[in-house]
Amino acid sequence: MKTSRFNFVELPAADVGRTKSFYSSAFGWELTDFGPTYSCTMTGDVDLGLQGDRSEATQAPLPVIAVDDLPGALAAVEKAGGTITKPIFGFPGGRRFHFRDPSGNELAALKAD
Repeated sequence: MKTSRFNFVELPAADVGRTKSFYSSAFGWELTDFGPTYSCTMTGDVDLGLQGDRSEATQAPLPVIAVDDLPGALAAVEKAGGTITKPIFGFPGGRRFHFRDPSGNELAALKAD
């Protein structure tokens, strides 16, 4: 079995355009837009997403863990004592779910297309 690893961090962004401009100017990062409220880097390493839709944004940065088996990961999270906060859903590029660990940190597990 392949080892799961962090591959993405999603930040809430009140102004996606301004935040995208900041990261581009400060670090030279290229971000790709996926509609008017979402933009992300696409390096294939650990990428950064900017979530501008307040109804979809988390309160804090959202670490995302790449997994090979999304339903299996969901079952393992529940069995280990995690709480599912968003069941599996699709988005451009894959499927994921959100969960809270026993300390209340929100994370996501992702299976890319």
